[in-house]
Amino acid sequence: MNNAQFYFDRPANEPIFPYTEGTPERIALEKEIERQSSIEVEIPLIIGGQEIRTGKTGKVTMPHDHGHVLATYHMAGEKEVQMAIDAANQAHQQWAVMSWVERASITLKVAELLSKKHRYLINAATMVGQGKNAFQAEIDAVCETIDFIRFNAHYVSEIYNDQPHSEIGNLNRLEYRPLEGFVFAVSPFNFTAIASNLVLAPAVMGNTVIWKPSTTSLLSNYYLMKIFKEAGVPDGVINFVPGPGAMVGDIVLNNKDLGGVHFTGGNTTFNHIWKTVANNLENYRSYPRVVGETGGKDFVFVHPSADVDEVATALVRGAFEFQGQKCSAASRAYIPESLWDSIKRRIDRNLKLIQKGDPKEFCNFVNAVIDEKAFDRIMGYIDKARDSKDAEIIFGGTGDKSKGYFIDPTVILAKDPHFITMEEEIFGPVLSIHVYPDDKFEETLQLCDNTSPYALTGSIFSKDRYATVKACATLRYSAGNFYINDKPTGAVVGQQPFGGSRQSGTNDKAGSHLNLLRWINPRTIKETFLPPTDFRYPFMHEKKCGC
Repeated sequence: MNNAQFYFDRPANEPIFPYTEGTPERIALEKEIERQSSIEVEIPLIIGGQEIRTGKTGKVTMPHDHGHVLATYHMAGEKEVQMAIDAANQAHQQWAVMSWVERASITLKVAELLSKKHRYLINAATMVGQGKNAFQAEIDAVCETIDFIRFNAHYVSEIYNDQPHSEIGNLNRLEYRPLEGFVFAVSPFNFTAIASNLVLAPAVMGNTVIWKPSTTSLLSNYYLMKIFKEAGVPDGVINFVPGPGAMVGDIVLNNKDLGGVHFTGGNTTFNHIWKTVANNLENYRSYPRVVGETGGKDFVFVHPSADVDEVATALVRGAFEFQGQKCSAASRAYIPESLWDSIKRRIDRNLKLIQKGDPKEFCNFVNAVIDEKAFDRIMGYIDKARDSKDAEIIFGGTGDKSKGYFIDPTVILAKDPHFITMEEEIFGPVLSIHVYPDDKFEETLQLCDNTSPYALTGSIFSKDRYATVKACATLRYSAGNFYINDKPTGAVVGQQPFGGSRQSGTNDKAGSHLNLLRWINPRTIKETFLPPTDFRYPFMHEKKCGC
């Protein structure tokens, strides 16, 4: 046994491949895209290390070509969910007591496999299955996934090496136990990296996991699960359970061994999970840890001193990269009257340069939204703006789902700052702008703070430091990630720990040690070397005490 004390140094972030034309990485990725586009994969459940095919199946299709089937997947039933719970509980017995260095080394092998052997596999699956272009897939499915793993190993080192003071005569120590029970991980479609971290962050701390992946990201998530197994994750530590969310959740959340929930997704679903857990508190062994990141109505606030070109670029990138399907996407903007015409012209110029289509065509900046349900919901908001006297569509506003779920980047001028597209999360390529009088800067900051129930990300563009400081203070609780002269998207692991509060979630900061602390249940151990043999304290040995 290697009983040396070990410490993982702070890593560097994984380098981003540019995929410029003619490079070896571009050629390799294009080849893998073609390969995946020419086959149909069968996706089973994976429970206790075993592939399970239930016969109840669904289809995974390309968002940009919904007639093209990429995979057939098997859905869990009630029996399979209970099997996953049993497998997680059984695996917990050994995984929980395994050295944390051994657990971290397994996850670090996952990172190496993604960086070297399976980089193009996971990128291509994210592109064809989730509609990301090459750059968006690279920064998410590869680089951010790897960064989560490597930085988590470093953070675990810091956590485990944090020990209490011991005085002469005793030894004090903290034992960092995993939670008592399994963790239920529910992952979204939009970030492959989030899916990986929702699973591996609890696992590296010694927990076993039941993973409910999003149906619309099953291809990349299935490949992730296979990579976990290749890296040596023991059977039952992670159980891959596609299926109807309501059914899976109902069984898992009502089980006495639920130790925690790690969630990213919609606000309504998370609220339901929280209420279900609250209604079952008397039935659990321990109070479950509930960690969630939900929605956002993320803002860009522009001061009259801001640079026009910087603002226009940030709005186009922040609002329309990955079709606005990021919880951090720029969704509303507040622009002063004095800059509006100039910013509007530059947005127009930028939008005319945007190309839209299949992600395998690398020149396409915008691709399809994830599915028909999303398309119809987004177009519903656009139609509301088209029909309202309180709003005006100034760019875009059209969509076509005949072959793929394509929506043009849309900019809405909201005359009413409380128009529905300024307040509600749309999760699509729609940016709403309210133009405010220059002399109403502070009042509009208050408006921005009070408009949305969410508080995920936001930014201020300003060359006036007093105005910047004022905005940062006024919007203190408006965003868990706040950016100065930058778009409100693109948080990097180890640099900008991610999470928001209010109705955006529990703000447990994925990509830092703060998230990992939620997946441990510390025990303090005190050892006394020479215990006392007389109950009386020294002051009691006085004559008048009669002792």
